[in-house]
Amino acid sequence: MKIINIVGARPNFMKMAPIIEAMNGYPEEIDHLLVHTGQHYDEKMSKAFFEDLGMPKPDIDLGVGSGSHAEQTARIMVAFEKVCLEHKPDLVIVVGDVNSTMACTITAKKLGIKVGHVEAGLRSRDMEMPEEINRLCTDVLCDYLFTTDYFADRNLRAEGVAEDKIVFVGNVMIDTLLKHRRMAAGLELLPRLGLEKGGYATLTMHRPSNVDDRDTLEEILRALKEISRQLPIVFPIHPRTRKMAESFGLDRYFNEGDQVEGIWLTEPLGYLDFMHLNMNARMVLTDSGGLQEETTVLGIPCITMRHNTERPITSEVGTNVIVGNSGQKILAAAAAVLEGKGEAGTIPEKWDGKAAQRIVAWLVAHHR
Repeated sequence: MKIINIVGARPNFMKMAPIIEAMNGYPEEIDHLLVHTGQHYDEKMSKAFFEDLGMPKPDIDLGVGSGSHAEQTARIMVAFEKVCLEHKPDLVIVVGDVNSTMACTITAKKLGIKVGHVEAGLRSRDMEMPEEINRLCTDVLCDYLFTTDYFADRNLRAEGVAEDKIVFVGNVMIDTLLKHRRMAAGLELLPRLGLEKGGYATLTMHRPSNVDDRDTLEEILRALKEISRQLPIVFPIHPRTRKMAESFGLDRYFNEGDQVEGIWLTEPLGYLDFMHLNMNARMVLTDSGGLQEETTVLGIPCITMRHNTERPITSEVGTNVIVGNSGQKILAAAAAVLEGKGEAGTIPEKWDGKAAQRIVAWLVAHHR
């Protein structure tokens, strides 16, 4: 079975790493290639992620770069079609919900190649999110839909997906987290940054709904600044967020000095450093998707600054609270954590570090 595995952005690396490792356990049955579309590529950060996760260097790098959603999707499709025609895979595996996920799915299916989607069935019901459009398009086309939880299974059934396409396997992101947890715990990052366990919060924020409107961004930053008077906030800032804050004149809310206080900016961190930071934080504030899952398994209270989530399991059984971008709600959720009233949470079914093994074993047994 000849398989092409697709990655396009950093979150994809964490999902693909355990799948590649599991495929390596079937050398007689599986021949696989890794294609990096280059949708998001920062040489320093991508190199750090590949090294942290022990991933092989991509066999093929399409190098498509940035652009509008349409431009990027089109470039990926044109470049990936050539790869498919040259290598003639039996199966393409896509992960997550980035433009590369959808573009490679459409390309493969038009060539009559089967596609498996890892992390299928997630739904936010928010069509203003480009990722939601990518998820819907990908899932309706795919032959195999590997899901993380019963919410995803239920979504796919409600959309009329045939039962034999849906395979509940668990969460490959958590495979990577559990594999590297001990290594991350042993790092000496906190002393290096002048931090103490439980003595700070971690922040990530990059979504257009939070950072592209001046009033919205300022309301969030004002609330975060208030929280930081009690608990320093460490913010490995996304380039997009920095750019928007500077253009709006809101970078005055940030502290970039050596003194850890207020909203303290750092450069983006590698996977292990970032996990170490989160696993020792008092709370995590984010608009990310994957962090909602990781904090649930780490047992760290998570405050999600979005109006919805495609990962409702994290707020039903996990440590996650959805607050939108209201400063008042952000402050209230943070106050609850500081008072020891944050969500305790439990770990969802099959988030046990074996999801990738289940995926690959299923493919070996069922793909024809």
